[in-house]
Amino acid sequence: MLHSARKSSFSLPVRVFFQDTDAGGVVYHGSYVNFLERARTEWLRECYGYSNKELMSEFGMVFVVRSLRLDYLKPALLDDLLTISAQLKDVGRSRVTLCQQVLRGEDVLVKAEIHLVCVTMDNFKPVSVPEALRKQWKN
Repeated sequence: MLHSARKSSFSLPVRVFFQDTDAGGVVYHGSYVNFLERARTEWLRECYGYSNKELMSEFGMVFVVRSLRLDYLKPALLDDLLTISAQLKDVGRSRVTLCQQVLRGEDVLVKAEIHLVCVTMDNFKPVSVPEALRKQWKN
């Protein structure tokens, strides 16, 4: 896993397996959502020191996807080695926006913008992003 010194940008290598593709060996459109989720999860863990499990146990909250926009530019294929990036764009009271890309070498295959909301584990009501994360994201 690669990340910048500023911790704002992160990349995760992902190999395309047979289970990610359709019968023609082209990555199924829904598989990209899984790739993006893995990169966001590892971005949070590697750059900021929190797994989803730790967020749940320490803060009683979790980030859920509110909306996502995907622009499919080129197809990924069986056995491709992809790079999935995650970069923080904006932080609100309970909302976080990330920009993500799926790349094969220098080729951008998918561009995504993901809006997450911080919610409680008990009733899934929006709550403020934990101050521990907010401080790190502001630096």
